[in-house]
Amino acid sequence: MPFPKDFYWGGATAANQLEGAWDVDGKGASVPDHCTTGSANAPKRVTEIFEEGMVYPSHDAIDHYHHYKEDIALFAQMGFKMYRFSVAWTRIYPTGEENEPNEKGLEFYDRLIDECLKYGIEPMITISHYELPYVLVEKYNGWADRRLIDLFEKFARTLINRWHDKVKYWLTFNEINTATQPMGALVSLGTVKGFTGTINELPDDKPTRYQALHNQLVASAKLVKWAHETYPSIQMGNMICFITYYPYSCRPEDMLLFQNRMREMNWYASDVMVRGEYPAWGKRYWKENGIELQMEEGDLEILKEGTVDFYTLSYYMSSTVSQDANAAQSSGNMAGGVTNPYLPSSDWGWQIDPKGLRFTLNEIYDRYRIPIFITENGLGAYDTLEADHSIHDPYRIDYLRDHIAQMEEAIEDGVDLRGYTPWGCIDLVSASSGQMAKRYGMIYVDKNDDGTGTNARYPKDSFEWYRQVIASNGEKH
Repeated sequence: MPFPKDFYWGGATAANQLEGAWDVDGKGASVPDHCTTGSANAPKRVTEIFEEGMVYPSHDAIDHYHHYKEDIALFAQMGFKMYRFSVAWTRIYPTGEENEPNEKGLEFYDRLIDECLKYGIEPMITISHYELPYVLVEKYNGWADRRLIDLFEKFARTLINRWHDKVKYWLTFNEINTATQPMGALVSLGTVKGFTGTINELPDDKPTRYQALHNQLVASAKLVKWAHETYPSIQMGNMICFITYYPYSCRPEDMLLFQNRMREMNWYASDVMVRGEYPAWGKRYWKENGIELQMEEGDLEILKEGTVDFYTLSYYMSSTVSQDANAAQSSGNMAGGVTNPYLPSSDWGWQIDPKGLRFTLNEIYDRYRIPIFITENGLGAYDTLEADHSIHDPYRIDYLRDHIAQMEEAIEDGVDLRGYTPWGCIDLVSASSGQMAKRYGMIYVDKNDDGTGTNARYPKDSFEWYRQVIASNGEKH
């Protein structure tokens, strides 16, 4: 059997997509709290003010804030060994600038962590998962301002100081590399001061995005360095939204485009966080894109000293690129590109590529040789709740089974893969579309896009299937 006996099977969520209780017990507003529901055909919007008649799904989500005991018990029934979740920044520091943390917010996560440990579930905490305090957008244009480095460090140190003896695995920023793409201005960086509109309408200010990303990378490295010095027993990791690219043809132009996309999307931030320095090709990239990074004395030394202990990634799809303007464009892939004729697609147009996961894991491990966790992987799909409250989702089982099979192959290849926490182990708000209808979970939640529903939880067929996978350590899949 390729899976090691101590392999971490589990699931992953994010606070802004499931907790709800957006203004309860002193919590402040975050960027997701200003985002509306979208659809498969209409992207969600971000609004400066809350517009009457609009649904803001993060406000209620699935009310995990009041259902966490029930939810963790269901995870335990599946046999989870690890649960990856995030801490809402604004539940701890409502505006990001308070001198003292909100004790009620900390107490909620005290209870959540203890509930996990009660069942023998290892917590993995993402410190910042797409939920910047909205006040910091209004005041500083988000991460474009270096003052956020100190504010983030205060927030992160508060968490680690409190839970270092209970939580071994920590991630600094979720999918930090999304900052290399236009969508990163909204979801990752908060550099959207004064903006109301859809993510497709964001102005693309690449120099500001890359400056903001530099500030985040410095913040991450400072925290990792401090954590290593202060609590040597804990492990610090990154988290990368890995989009595996293929060239559409063997034309040299397509090969160079594929190489450049892999570099920009996947290796730029990863190299800094793992190797401790910007890649050699970075200077040319900055020059050709009008990027002039403002660095302070000591920044490069901090990046070198604050490298991570392990590598985590999300993997949902691959993307194919071509210099041929007439090639058929992909309708749904998150990173765009052209349609790969050899791959099927999900209900949202994301092309499904399990073998691409094996390729990806080998590429990462060949490059860095540090332990890897897959902290997101899953299928967003329409599910039907039957009259008897059963949910039959063979498509989800097929998706996960095929990816687990390729994880086995990667381990046989020599990849040091330590854990698998598929995304949205319970239905939650989709980050891409703001919908509940785009369901990822193995637990169905009775909640609709318009905000109606009972919040009742019902196991899907995939729940029992995943329970058997975990119980057999991956043998039965």
